[in-house]
Amino acid sequence: MEETMPRAATTTDVFNAIAEPRRREIIGVLGGGRAHAVGELVKRLRIPQPAVSKHLGVLRKVGIVTVSKHGQHRLYRLNAEELKPVHDWVKTYERFWAHQLDRIKERAERKVTERIADQKRRAKDEEEGPC
Repeated sequence: MEETMPRAATTTDVFNAIAEPRRREIIGVLGGGRAHAVGELVKRLRIPQPAVSKHLGVLRKVGIVTVSKHGQHRLYRLNAEELKPVHDWVKTYERFWAHQLDRIKERAERKVTERIADQKRRAKDEEEGPC
């Protein structure tokens, strides 16, 4: 029988909280900078209201989302500073994709240079005309 490690609760840290795709969608919407009521998130994401509320609760517990009351509405806002541990951790692996991006850039620049040289060669051949 295979042993499995118990899964950490989603409210233990930011990493566990953002592991769920729907929560990342909510973060994406809240990342626009303005506060949103639950109803707005429900309409925008097309997720049932109880699910949105549950996900917002998880995000609140780890500090990624803050809530404020305005009249009868609770408005949720992203607290992006709490995502910094994720950024810091991912940044340690940046060298792996940065190198690839440099190679892609070099290849693209080389192709552009080759095309320009080809165009100049063709233009010169056309000017000289047939032999």
